[in-house]
Amino acid sequence: MENITRLFDFAYYQLETYNLEKALVTKYNGEWVATSSREFLDKSNAISRALLRLGVKANDKIGVISMTNRTEWNIMDIGVLQVGAQNVPIYPTISEEDYAYILNHSEAKYVFVSCAEVFEKIKAIRNQISTVIEVYSFDELGDCKHWSELLELGADASNQDEVEQRKDAVKPEDLATLIYTSGTTGRPKGVMLSHWNIVSNTLASKKRVPFEYGATALSFLPICHIFERIILYIYMYCGISVYFAEGLDKIGDNLKEVNPNTMSVVPRLLEKLYDKIIAKGAELTGLKKKLFFWAVELGLKFEPYQANGWWYEKKLGLARKLIFVKWKEALGGNLEVMVSGSAALQPRLARVFGAAGMPVMEGYGLTETSPVISVSDQRNAGWKIGCVGRVIDDVEVKIADDGEILCKGPNVMMGYYKDPEKTAEVIKNGYFHTGDIGEIDADGFLKITDRKKEMFKTSGGKYVAPQLLENRFKQSRFIEQIMVVGEGEKMPAALIQPNYEFLYEWAKRHNITFGENSDIVADKRILDRFQKEVDQANESFAKWEKIKQFRLTPEVWTVDDGHLTPTMKLRRKIIKEKYIDLYNDIYGY
Repeated sequence: MENITRLFDFAYYQLETYNLEKALVTKYNGEWVATSSREFLDKSNAISRALLRLGVKANDKIGVISMTNRTEWNIMDIGVLQVGAQNVPIYPTISEEDYAYILNHSEAKYVFVSCAEVFEKIKAIRNQISTVIEVYSFDELGDCKHWSELLELGADASNQDEVEQRKDAVKPEDLATLIYTSGTTGRPKGVMLSHWNIVSNTLASKKRVPFEYGATALSFLPICHIFERIILYIYMYCGISVYFAEGLDKIGDNLKEVNPNTMSVVPRLLEKLYDKIIAKGAELTGLKKKLFFWAVELGLKFEPYQANGWWYEKKLGLARKLIFVKWKEALGGNLEVMVSGSAALQPRLARVFGAAGMPVMEGYGLTETSPVISVSDQRNAGWKIGCVGRVIDDVEVKIADDGEILCKGPNVMMGYYKDPEKTAEVIKNGYFHTGDIGEIDADGFLKITDRKKEMFKTSGGKYVAPQLLENRFKQSRFIEQIMVVGEGEKMPAALIQPNYEFLYEWAKRHNITFGENSDIVADKRILDRFQKEVDQANESFAKWEKIKQFRLTPEVWTVDDGHLTPTMKLRRKIIKEKYIDLYNDIYGY
């Protein structure tokens, strides 16, 4: 099985090479339940046999929608792929309207849902989705067929020969999955990724991560996103036991139960972890508090490979023994490396977690590139804070005259499903146009500076790169979300969603009391404090880039309310529409 060319080959490789007792582990009714490599494949084959008995043909589409990552998702993935059908994973948090669009556009034949919450959304649109024959649930629901019916239907192995024939017929260049990008504007686009798109990317990315057989991983980022999905294939390939977290709200508990060696993260999670740790430190008193913040200050100056010299390393060694060891214990005690993707990682987070002995390896890519284009590697001098690593093997990157990152390689998608026009807009002369602006330094490290489409000109003709500003401003503990505005206006400004959890705590420490968020955003003392944060961040930018005015929003920006995409990116047009009164107030309309 050395020759892995199709996604389901990873499961067979794991069985032959490692035969794990705990390949996939999910918590049910308060108990962690392990599935072995053998059981994983046995169940996947049972699903394949059942799908054949249901009449599923090669190239049929199967929708899979789960609120949390779980063993069943992975069994379905292999079961669907090895009969030549395609897995269409769908974000659980999108609107009913988008559910209907994706299921109709993909012409899904069957849908598998995790729980009642997702099933209710499907029920609401059931009469709008014409191609779906049946819906099955992973949880026991009274009014929905249970997925165990398929395991029973496939228990009879008499048609396994047909499964083997279907497997043999699947070629590396065949379509494996349709992933609908959430998009910040318009309808979701169905990204077509072949088996080889993802397999080649998995094998090349594996060379950059120090994952070892026998290690344990905690998985919680949405598996419907290609970033977490490829991480799971890498875990499979490396012989790592994967525990699926119960949800974002249980991450702290699950870390302590599982004690993982590794996990993939998004910057937002690290921000929240950091804020919680700092809040705990603020509760300390006397010498303990001084020591805590001395360690934090030291950590914020961290550079890899002992670049700060022997005296800094001496102090860091002490800080690790006295303070950072407790940070590590709070995250399970065994965390050796984290892999970050989906959004830009603030350098301060990379520094402080690196100082604490839990380095974060930042990567870069898009759904359309399967997804990895580049990734950091702590080994081989492959880690530079503020960069997203070096480009992986067999992938070529060049920077266009306007600064856009162009990518060519076996990882570049087959195209957008049923949309040759949009495909032609982004793939030109074999190069995928990422829409990101970046540069490659003298050491071969890729650095992302902004999104091409999000850069704008003020009325004075000066270019502003909003993401650069936003990433700097979000270093403030007072700011949870920020959107820089000002296209065609005389100056840049910002709409800011305060970090209300921290703000209420700060207000309490300063004997300031409030009834509601709407009272906070209008209070002069609060506005003055935010002005200090804005002034401090502005020092990093040229005169024409500085944020001249800002307004605070009383609402928390969420996926459900439309402010953010499921991958936590800003929906800029919608945010501007929601707060048009604040926008008009800034510019005097």
